[in-house]
Amino acid sequence: MNDAFTQNKSGKTSTIDFGFRTVKREDKQKLVGGVFDKVANRYDVMNDLMSGGVHRLWKSALIDWMAPQPNQHLIDLAGGTGDISLRFLRAGGGTALISDINHSMLSAGRRRRDIAKHEKRLSWCVSNAECLPFDNGTADIVTIAFGLRNITDRQAAIAEAHRILKPGGRFLCLEFSQVRSGILQRAYDAWSFNALPLIGRLVAGDAESYRYLAESIRTFPAPEILADMFASAGFAQIRVRKLSAGIACIHSGWKLD
Repeated sequence: MNDAFTQNKSGKTSTIDFGFRTVKREDKQKLVGGVFDKVANRYDVMNDLMSGGVHRLWKSALIDWMAPQPNQHLIDLAGGTGDISLRFLRAGGGTALISDINHSMLSAGRRRRDIAKHEKRLSWCVSNAECLPFDNGTADIVTIAFGLRNITDRQAAIAEAHRILKPGGRFLCLEFSQVRSGILQRAYDAWSFNALPLIGRLVAGDAESYRYLAESIRTFPAPEILADMFASAGFAQIRVRKLSAGIACIHSGWKLD
């Protein structure tokens, strides 16, 4: 039997994707951590270069759909350098907590000058999205942007998002997705697998990390599968918005009780 389909006693596969490689499930977290340790100090600059700045439009679309309110508390999973939380606060949100498993990413976020002026409404927490240290019903909104594909047990992370939401709370996931157009897919592949590692090497001194990030997009579940994962975690009124011809998607789900 192929190792990728060998299950352990919990029913989970003993191996998992790490880009196009297959690795032991217990090794993925450390490997992903190594990637983000390397890219943390240049992460925000590289986001602009990799997307031509379009990631800013996608994040704006996320915030617009969220419609933050002054009485709301946001928990942003895999929140890294704080981009989503900062946008939430600027758009009228109340308070935000940035949760990430990677110390280097959170440290890079704390050094941002535009974050500092909002520090009274911001908090930071080093935590694993698969097993969060927050009480049930803590947040009005939970987000994760470009982070779910790097988590080992994605279903566990989605379930944790549901657990920490208040009844009536909302979970939004912004993530790269699958392009349906053949012509656009070929152009996108050429950019992802040729240009991104080159930019990574020239700007961040690291081609391999950006090669992994490009590969991880291709192995991420299709939008309809991710929607089913939301439903399995207990979310209702699930909606999907495609952005830029499907290069990215926002999934939204509500916790009703």
